[in-house]
This record gives sequence, structure tokens and C-alpha cells, in this order.
Amino acid sequence: MLRDSGLDVEALAPGVDEITDEPDPAARARALAARKADAVRAKVPDAVVIGADQVVTDGAEIWGKPRDRADHVARLSSMRGRSHDLVTGWAIRGEGIDLGGHERTRLWARADVTDDEIARYVDTGEGTGCAGGYAIEGRGVFLFERIEGDWFNIVGLPLLPVLGALRGLGWRFRAT
Repeated sequence: MLRDSGLDVEALAPGVDEITDEPDPAARARALAARKADAVRAKVPDAVVIGADQVVTDGAEIWGKPRDRADHVARLSSMRGRSHDLVTGWAIRGEGIDLGGHERTRLWARADVTDDEIARYVDTGEGTGCAGGYAIEGRGVFLFERIEGDWFNIVGLPLLPVLGALRGLGWRFRAT
């Protein structure tokens, strides 16, 4: 997404522990995004670094990545006919730069998704490493009937607020 928007970027794995006991979904996502950005900045101190992290919540519980197949099936089954929020925290770090925020998008899962469809989706492995256990930008789209909010947020980064923050730092579009 960042390359497609005209930025020259390199992706680096932060290698950080994603475990936290922060109970607020937005605060958790922001804290994890900052942890990731700070870890990469320590590796590349001259760079401007963007970190991001997503959490999914039904308002009562925060859902991470599925622990195993049974957890994955149970999580997707519990979503049927209900809405939940996907919250992405973001952080920008650099010399004298300490910015961040979060974006919340609501998704409504279809009520008519069968147990067999859920099992077949889980067996694809597509959503295994994703918050909530689905990748809506892929085959997981069949699980949902509508969204309210930022599409970019769902696929990993609330691009418009992040680009707005970068513009505030003086970054402008350049054709390469």
C-alpha cells in the first residue's frame, strides 16, 4: 500500500513480543504499533519507521490470531450474524518524530455461513496469521455482508491518516 501510494519503503520484521495485558483495544493496538516501530528504528536509526498492529474486538473480548484449528473454527463460528470492530494502531518514529493513532472499522459477518464453509476456509490457512482469523481481502470476504469504515484499515494500515501524518511532516508525492 505504501509503495502504491508513491513512497519508497522497505519492510522489516520487528521481531517483538506481541503479548500485552492492555484491556482497551485502541490502546493495545497503538502500544503494539509503537513497540514495533521502536524495534525497527533501533535496527535502522536513520530511518523514518511506520509500525502497525491490529486487534479485533466484539466489545467484550479482544481476539488475536487463532491459537489452533479448533480456536480458529470457534472464533469464526462465533462471528456469524454479529458485528465486530477491527482496530489498527499505527506509529511513526524518526529523529524528533513520535506520532501515532488508531482507526476503527466495523464488520458484519454473514449469518448464513455454514459450519462446512467455515471449516473449508480455516483449512485454506489464509486467516491463520490474521487478527480475528480472516483475510477479508482474500477468500475470507465470503464471511462478511458489509463493512463500515476504512477499507485500508482492514487490509493492514489506515493509509489516509498515516499519509496525512507524513504530509504534516513535509512529505509530498513524487513520481519515481
